[in-house]
Amino acid sequence: MIVDISVRLDYAVPEATTILLQIEAAPLLDQRILDAKILVRDPIYFARVPAEDGVGERSWVQSHERFECTYQARVEIDRPALDLATLPQAPLHELTGDMVKYLMDSRFVPAEKFHHFVEAEFPGLTGGTRILALRDWVEAHLDYVPGTSNAETTAVDTFVGRQGVCRDYAHVMVGLARAAGVPARMVSVYAPSVDPQDFHAVTEVYLGGAWHLVDATGMAGPDEIVRIGVGRDAADIPFMMVFGKSQLTEQSVEVKLA
Repeated sequence: MIVDISVRLDYAVPEATTILLQIEAAPLLDQRILDAKILVRDPIYFARVPAEDGVGERSWVQSHERFECTYQARVEIDRPALDLATLPQAPLHELTGDMVKYLMDSRFVPAEKFHHFVEAEFPGLTGGTRILALRDWVEAHLDYVPGTSNAETTAVDTFVGRQGVCRDYAHVMVGLARAAGVPARMVSVYAPSVDPQDFHAVTEVYLGGAWHLVDATGMAGPDEIVRIGVGRDAADIPFMMVFGKSQLTEQSVEVKLA
């Protein structure tokens, strides 16, 4: 599958302002960058740095008066559909050191608070079978309602309120998976079936010795998702962090099948 991506960001910045940007698709074994171009209008400074877990890159940008950026890419996805139900979870004592952080509480995901719920509602299930049951529960019990959450909303807030956007669905899914003893991380992505089109957030779970994508909103299948970056929760994967003042002028994301 080949996906075309087009992004435009236009912000007013009243003074020399530093921005940490992560909008470029990551080159990975299951997604190949066929063509890509990022342009920043008259930057004072631009430099790339590695992102979390070696998945993709971030860019440091300094702009004055106006931050204007366009990104276009064509990505080929080669990710076979797998039945998660057949995949086992690793015994905790066999997890490598870099996996441990994805079992722990993080800023927006207090996973320990979900232990009782997971054990009470999904007894007798393990591995991919349990992950699928958790995903189905999130999709069925949460309503996708833009504007009902903000940058401070946690997985517990969403679990109680039962509504949110992709960020919130992913946080709840990450929390439930970690509570089930499965390492889980949050992933910023592009996907053509997301409505409305925007930067999207999903979950990756570690099963059968590899990471596997799960979209609890039900909008995107693993075979059409383009990864941008990964992290413990939304605090690690913002598409843009502004260290100073800014005002949105224009922002658009378009993702479509080639």
